[in-house]
Amino acid sequence: MGVEPENTLRSFVAAEHAGLDVIELDLHLSKDGALVVMHDADVDRTTDGTGPIAEQTLAELRALDAGRGERVPVFEEVLDAVKCPLQAEIKDEAAARALAGVMHKRDLVGRVEVSSFHDEAITEIARLVPGVRTALIASRYDTDVVDRAVETGARAVCLNIRRLTLEIVEHARKADLRIIGWVVNTQDHLRLVRALELDGATTDYPEIKRTGRFTA
Repeated sequence: MGVEPENTLRSFVAAEHAGLDVIELDLHLSKDGALVVMHDADVDRTTDGTGPIAEQTLAELRALDAGRGERVPVFEEVLDAVKCPLQAEIKDEAAARALAGVMHKRDLVGRVEVSSFHDEAITEIARLVPGVRTALIASRYDTDVVDRAVETGARAVCLNIRRLTLEIVEHARKADLRIIGWVVNTQDHLRLVRALELDGATTDYPEIKRTGRFTA
């Protein structure tokens, strides 16, 4: 979120209090296999530490300051801190397998949608968690992104709003896919979401919410 330290419990609670429909978060595996919540593969940008998440244990990650004294959260902490639906972005197949274990343990099929930039991660989570809702994310893409989503069994596409065209929207509609635009942080992008009649948008700023479904 643009108003609180990103991917922290503080930011997720603020997003829920702001009335957003869904909270998006990013999942990586620590060195000892914990599902930790952070956007980047390295801790440098958002904490006072350095180095890849994959090379640090959960205890080492928890000792870092993620902003305003917040700790790097683990996925299950977020589940307990907020009650609204979640969209969990996974970075690879290993994270998909770890997430699948938590989803089975806590019966999360109805609450958590899983997204990824990686087709194989979407395919893996769908294999491990039958009935899970999935979304393929893309930054640089053409109409082929719709075909990729269909092939993985995804039910939605999350697409960079700056590259989204009416042709791609129409192709996705024909494939019966939901369409989410990201990142919608300006009124111009919000107007585009409305004009294209998207199913939702991802934003860093809860106050931009006016119509439709939004995630933070």
